Amino acid sequence: MELVDRFLKYVSFDTQSCEENEAECPSTEKQFALARYLKSELESLGLEDVEMDAHAYVYATLPANTQKTVPTIGFIAHMDTSPDCSGANVKPRIIQNYDGSDIVLNAELGVATCVSQFPELRSHIGEDLIVTDGTTLLGADDKAGIAEIVTAMTYLQAHPEIEHGKIRVAFNPDEEIGAGAHLFDVEKFGCDWAYTMDGGEVGELEYENFNAASAKVQIRGRNVHPGYAKGKMLNACLMASEFAALLPAGETPAMTEGYEGFYHLCGVQATVEEATLSYIIRDHDRQNFERRKQTVLKAAETMNARYGDVVSVTLKDQYYNMLEQVSDKPHIIDTARRAITEACGFCTVVPIRGGTDGAQLSFKGLPCPNIFAGGLNFHGRNEFVPVQSMQKAMMTVVNICRITAE
Repeated sequence: MELVDRFLKYVSFDTQSCEENEAECPSTEKQFALARYLKSELESLGLEDVEMDAHAYVYATLPANTQKTVPTIGFIAHMDTSPDCSGANVKPRIIQNYDGSDIVLNAELGVATCVSQFPELRSHIGEDLIVTDGTTLLGADDKAGIAEIVTAMTYLQAHPEIEHGKIRVAFNPDEEIGAGAHLFDVEKFGCDWAYTMDGGEVGELEYENFNAASAKVQIRGRNVHPGYAKGKMLNACLMASEFAALLPAGETPAMTEGYEGFYHLCGVQATVEEATLSYIIRDHDRQNFERRKQTVLKAAETMNARYGDVVSVTLKDQYYNMLEQVSDKPHIIDTARRAITEACGFCTVVPIRGGTDGAQLSFKGLPCPNIFAGGLNFHGRNEFVPVQSMQKAMMTVVNICRITAE
């Protein structure tokens, strides 16, 4: 099957991005390999205006096949995979006609995807699941999206009876570290609106996402010989724990869902002399988002009142809720909802508990909701994607092109 073969080819490329190298784009040289492959593939398929820029962004055009005046629309997916789990030497396998039982990924390592832990498996009984070998992630986030977009373009080429306007496609690096849209050339892309194919479960449409910020908390301690430390030592390790306890215990990722925001402590480095806590702050509501940032600053003020000027906080906004940019453009949402419903039999609108390149692009002037790509359990060894979900995502792209031309 063309779609599956294409996906399996893409996941053979190790394209893991790197948070420690945000100053460069792409953050890892190896992302260029897939970018060059995609450029060559798109050229061989007969797309026009195929280009790879100096930062591994790939752009291409499927020309219109109608004389109608039709808006130019785009489809976008990212090439990189998460830094959270290795993406090297991915060895996928296909489980035909999944029977609903636990999936042993690697018996030697004792790695399995168990239905009790991943109940979404029950929704895909009878389908064909592409899984990992238990040593790496799969890369459906977001190489499934790339495969669906490219295959939709070949489908439209093979079915000239489907009228469509000018279609632009783009594939970018570094989405997983929040930088995928930073050097995206919206003006060159030249679309009235676009869609990222970067969502999860089949049938989902997302046009609300978190407002997002990072917070780096630095704590300066004072080390003294522990035998003579009374009244003198300031232990940065203990102060780090104390700082974390000042934030609401029930407002963490493990305790929240839906539209509920959180503070996520995602890294700690500590010695007696100094400590660094790395947080991400998330909330769908802009006012609550601003309140959360103030809560972090007030925790620092509390610590400084106790111990002197020992705590500093660096806050950095990352992206905002795209709802602000698309709520006054209902045709963009309506087109996607109709296309998904035709492909899947239903459409489920869900808030993104995260962000996509589309959020940043929306604030750069390119309204860009997010559509399911079909993969589940991203960023880890239990990632999988049903072939049938990928097929429906591919047809959703085709449907959007057709409906826009209507």
